[in-house]
Amino acid sequence: MKILEPLYDVVSWIIRTFHIGFDKIGMDASWSWCLSIVFLVVLIRVALIPLFVKQIKSMRAMQTLQPEIRKIQQRYKGDRERTSQELMKLYKEHNTNPLASCFPILAQAPIFLALYRVLRHVANEQPVGVLTKSDVVNAGHATFLGAHLDDKFIGADSTSVKIITILMILGMSASQFYTQRQLMTKNMPPSAMEANPFLRQQKVMMYLFPIMFAVFGINFPVGVLLYWLVSNAWSMGQQMFVIRRMPVVGSKAHEALLERQARKGTAAAPAGGVPVISSDGPSVDGVPPGGARPRGPQPGGGTGTGTPNGGPTRQQPQRKPKAKRAGGGTPKKR
Repeated sequence: MKILEPLYDVVSWIIRTFHIGFDKIGMDASWSWCLSIVFLVVLIRVALIPLFVKQIKSMRAMQTLQPEIRKIQQRYKGDRERTSQELMKLYKEHNTNPLASCFPILAQAPIFLALYRVLRHVANEQPVGVLTKSDVVNAGHATFLGAHLDDKFIGADSTSVKIITILMILGMSASQFYTQRQLMTKNMPPSAMEANPFLRQQKVMMYLFPIMFAVFGINFPVGVLLYWLVSNAWSMGQQMFVIRRMPVVGSKAHEALLERQARKGTAAAPAGGVPVISSDGPSVDGVPPGGARPRGPQPGGGTGTGTPNGGPTRQQPQRKPKAKRAGGGTPKKR
């Protein structure tokens, strides 16, 4: 495909540049080419971080819009065309896209195709992109766990290559499934689980992508399997970070975050009988640490705001002049 030739140049240049850098520090040729593919993944995923942020925002917006979506579905029940029109209008008003969760995967598709093509040329020892004849011959001898980067499950001439490719495919599928399942089970509030088309989309993705990896993976070279395995591991770690540190309000992950903050004493619980937890420690006899007692009757008699050390403050009676005590008036000046 000539339209992808500039992308072949980019992918081959990135791999070759990393390989030259690793080769200069004396790294083994096989590890050098394998790590070049790994760092290609890192570079691409770092570049896709803004798209990932947009994906998260869109998914949060879709969860927020679920009550409105259900109202539209109930109002125009039986009229698919009108329902679709109203939903598209709602998405446009709130600047969101129900397909945003697929963007990072779709954005990597051209890179995947370019890497696949580059490895095919490596297998045939044909120059591609910026890789010269000597480069592709050198890359063709590189191995990952004993399998050449251009080896495939289909057509493999050794059992060890088939075992390695199967394990890599299983690792890809399992990591993809775990990532989607974490999103659905830990980072969705109960309200979003009811009659939610977005949830159905996530369920389809949770089962569809692992099946796709398993079906098509047997025809992928080991180098491409390595790319997707590292990419899925990145996605899994990225999703775990978001779920742990920035969960959706009301989800199980959000409740777990509040519990961790409470144990560390960094979160204040809402009103309603729940004690306030501060970084200074628990309260004693209703007195916040380092603070004053509330106004009102205090233990030991007296009223007032109290003192920081917890002792009640008593107001001493003042002595009145004799004239005031007798008549209650102001004493006359002689």
